[in-house]
Formats: sequence, C-alpha cells, structure tokens
Amino acid sequence: MNISEVNKVFRKSIIKGYFEPSLLNLDFKKSNIKHPTIHDEGLMQSHLLHLFFDIDTGGDYPDGDEWFMAEYLFPYNIKIPDTMKGTDYFSTMSVGEGKNFWRHREMIRYKYGKSKKLEEALEFLEKKYQELQSMLEPLEKEIK
Repeated sequence: MNISEVNKVFRKSIIKGYFEPSLLNLDFKKSNIKHPTIHDEGLMQSHLLHLFFDIDTGGDYPDGDEWFMAEYLFPYNIKIPDTMKGTDYFSTMSVGEGKNFWRHREMIRYKYGKSKKLEEALEFLEKKYQELQSMLEPLEKEIK
C-alpha cells in the first residue's frame, strides 16, 4: 500500500470507529441523502443539513493520518442570502443539470503529533453543525 491508501484506511477507521458512533450518541442519525461525490453515508440531526466525511482530500500528504475533511451539505437548489455565502459559511457545489447544492467544508484535525484530540474534534464537529443549522432554519419554508 502507498501512503495515500494507508491514510484513507486509517481515516475511515477513525471515522467509523469513533466519530460516527459518537455523533449517533449525540442525536445524529443516518442521512437519507446521497452526496454527489462522497460515497459513504452521511449523518444528520435534521433534514436541512447533512454531514459527510471526505477521506480522499489530502490523503497523499505525509500527515494525512492526522486529519480529514468534514463536509456539511445543504442539499437544496435554492437561492440563499449573500450573508450566508463564502468560505466561512456556504459555497456552491454543482450537481449537474444546472443545479447547485450548498456546502461548507472544514478540516478536522484529530491528532497532533503523538497526542490525540478526538474529543475536541468531536465537539468542534457538533458545534459547527449547530451553527450552520441555525443559519439555515429561516430557509426551511422555501424547501417544503
């Protein structure tokens, strides 16, 4: 195996063995939405926002075993206010046929050298989910 393959296996085992079970204990549930580019299942607390884990991005870096990308997906092709657009909040993701979803990506670092910071990373994931979720709630009427 090369470093990229090893990092992907390691990342996936951390996500499946720690992050997903921990989030399920925090009232997340399996998402019913399919991500356009990430093939694993996602998690959600509401139908508005879905959390997926990107294990491919950065897997070829030497420290690729220390982090992964979390992608928060708002899977609706609607216009959102300009105040919610940008790298701090949401950017577009083309899904074909002239449609776009909205997403927010965060690098999650769960290991620094020899010390593991799994709990801090988990708290960050949940806190960011809550922050983005609350921003999207005013749009709920438009998607029904």
